[in-house]
Amino acid sequence: MERAVARLASERPVVIFSKTSCCMCHTIKTLFSDFGVNPAVHELDEMPRGREIEQALSRLGSNPSVPTVFIGGERVGGANEIMTLHLNRSLIPMLKRAGALWV
Repeated sequence: MERAVARLASERPVVIFSKTSCCMCHTIKTLFSDFGVNPAVHELDEMPRGREIEQALSRLGSNPSVPTVFIGGERVGGANEIMTLHLNRSLIPMLKRAGALWV
């Protein structure tokens, strides 16, 4: 299942694994949307093998398992890591390097 996660994580410059009922997932998706980033979003609670993917994310080090954000195919982390990068002014340059932002 880790291979499936890697394949999904590399389909766009930004990929978010989420759940529709998760408020922090909503916050992270909104942050990227406000930047003008169009991430691939995988709602695990709406996917047939979502529970298996969630377990694979946990094995890869995501705790909690959602939200998990991949930028440029690399796992960056969850809400805490994304907000830390944003507050340190490191997130926008990372998004530009990954090709998710052009401005």
